[in-house]
Amino acid sequence: MISSCRWLAHGIGGRTDLPLPPELVLQAGGFVVLVSFLAVGLLWRQPRFQAYAPGVALPTVIQRLANSAGARMAVRGLALALLTYLLVLAFTGPGDPNLNPVPRALYVLAWVGMVPASLLLGPVWRMFNPLRALHAGLCTVLRVPAGGWRRPPDVCGYWPAAAGLAVFVWLELVPADRADPPVDGVFLLSYAVVVTAAAVCFGAAWFDRGDPFEVYSSLIASLAPIGRRPDGVVVLRNPLRGLAAVPAGPGLVAVLVVWWGSTVFDGISGTTWWATVTQRVTRALPVSVPLLASAVLVALIALVAVSYRLATGRLAGTLVSSLVPIAVGYTLAHYASLLIVEGPRGVAQLVDAQLSPISPVPLVVAMIQVSAILVGHVVAVVAAHDRVVGLDGGNSGGCDASERVASRRLAEQVPLVLLMVVYTMIGLYLLVIA
Repeated sequence: MISSCRWLAHGIGGRTDLPLPPELVLQAGGFVVLVSFLAVGLLWRQPRFQAYAPGVALPTVIQRLANSAGARMAVRGLALALLTYLLVLAFTGPGDPNLNPVPRALYVLAWVGMVPASLLLGPVWRMFNPLRALHAGLCTVLRVPAGGWRRPPDVCGYWPAAAGLAVFVWLELVPADRADPPVDGVFLLSYAVVVTAAAVCFGAAWFDRGDPFEVYSSLIASLAPIGRRPDGVVVLRNPLRGLAAVPAGPGLVAVLVVWWGSTVFDGISGTTWWATVTQRVTRALPVSVPLLASAVLVALIALVAVSYRLATGRLAGTLVSSLVPIAVGYTLAHYASLLIVEGPRGVAQLVDAQLSPISPVPLVVAMIQVSAILVGHVVAVVAAHDRVVGLDGGNSGGCDASERVASRRLAEQVPLVLLMVVYTMIGLYLLVIA
């Protein structure tokens, strides 16, 4: 961590100053998840969110704007201009991260700000993705078909996005110079070149599963109240229906465990315990702090992956979308204060304006953080249960058969629910005690 950019530590103030009784928060967290599971297990015997539902169509003016190719290219062109501006600033602007807008634009506005934006408005990165504009321009200049020269191998799935996401979270959480503008510029330039080159080769469909930021935004947007019907109409919908419609594919579990595991690491690395351990280990062994942090980050991601696989077994692919609300909840909880304080500063830097310091109310931040974790886990419980009870067509086949199937499906969910309880307690512990 560089001393000139302490905000990148993600903790605006210590977590121990959250004005909530720690023991009560922990007990309530585990209790809420267990009660939610028992309630849906006993009362929820038919799938409710997997069947098609038309939703409520939004006004015509919104439909036209959302489906306008011209408007889409205009906003993507502006986003491409902004990306170019940030790249220029990264390599030629001030070296001090507190004076250069690039670090805040990348880590606060793009990474953290994308969560509430996608949660409310839908897949915002897909709408604004500057690389889609760059790809379209290159295809025109190079006379390359928009569909690319060849199809990507089916085995690729979401694996490229998972790899890209892993690189980004490592950069965000580990290197001491991660807030240096040239370092961020190298990442942004590499991201643009690699993803755009792949899109030229494999077609525009590559962005859907190969662009880490677009996949990240789209997964969050599956919980948005705004979505699209298969015919392209923009509607208001039940967010759980959007979650049930997340397209499965190889590597999707990897995307979620990288996202989830890195957020857990972020919570641990902000504790005094972590500072003490790193000091002791680096003094006792010839290991640098970045190397130790990298090893722990990889270990936590692997631990999340293994624990999820053990808890879900053959249903790992079926239930993967239930990890989305948990990951969203963790991200909102751990970055809430960062977004509230540094988000406006990032915007002010981009437009070269002055802004008075913002001091969030600790109780408000605490309620946002605790609520985000609890709501995320409860929604995950409901989503997982709905997906499981739909595996047998709603338990058809007679009363006795239905009861046996329902009991078996309920039992299959117990390990995952227990895992959710454990992670709920860990997340809350890192917020209110660590």
